[in-house]
Amino acid sequence: MPARSEVDVREGPPDGSGTESLPINELFYSMQGEGRLAGVPSVFVRTSGCNLRCWFCDSYHTSWEPTHAWMSTTEIIDEVSTHAKADHVVVTGGEPLIHEETTNLIDSLSNDGYHITVETNGTVYPDAAIDLASISPKLASSTPTAAKDPKGDGEWSGKHEELRIDMTALTRLIENYSFQLKFVVTSREDIEEVNDIIECTREQTSARIRNQDILLMPEGQTEVEIAQKRAQVAELAMEHGYRYTPRLHVNLWNDEVGR
Repeated sequence: MPARSEVDVREGPPDGSGTESLPINELFYSMQGEGRLAGVPSVFVRTSGCNLRCWFCDSYHTSWEPTHAWMSTTEIIDEVSTHAKADHVVVTGGEPLIHEETTNLIDSLSNDGYHITVETNGTVYPDAAIDLASISPKLASSTPTAAKDPKGDGEWSGKHEELRIDMTALTRLIENYSFQLKFVVTSREDIEEVNDIIECTREQTSARIRNQDILLMPEGQTEVEIAQKRAQVAELAMEHGYRYTPRLHVNLWNDEVGR
């Protein structure tokens, strides 16, 4: 998804240092499509840049080929405020928490009265005013092997596999924020690893992780792709007592940019 054409694309941060600015791939008003807040009108702030490389990434231009416009925190907040009907903001990516300024943005938006959801892969822990940590731990099936790598060389395979689970960051997120654990399921074979991660996480934290906090979501970037998997994923959720989450935005708008 490209950076919005309405925003000036700069060669680097406005002040040359990156202070109080973020690389923004998209900033738009839409509807939350996933998880417990599905259907809630929200402003999405999508940062560019990620520490992982899922082969099926649905925001390719924040990870594999990052594109963005540099926006100051003030500019972002001003743009968010133009969407007067929304009191929910979703900070997403890429991986938004790799940027130090994301914490300042979250705190500023929270001070302005917004409900803040952060969509994260669970490998970075921030100290911020997060209302809902939407954590999506990456399964082995996300690893960009040479056969699945969008660039065709498998260069990221080893690094992605090494970094995709960070139990220290994951357990701290769960202990300190209201959370949901959202797993992207590519096939029935993924459920064994989902169960292993949940079991390991429960052993390492005193926080209560209820089955209703665990969401299974079919992988796919288009309505056709999701339709091929959603029944199987829903059946897995029922078998294991987890929740199924649709991808409402894909159902409504397919892969349209800015939705």
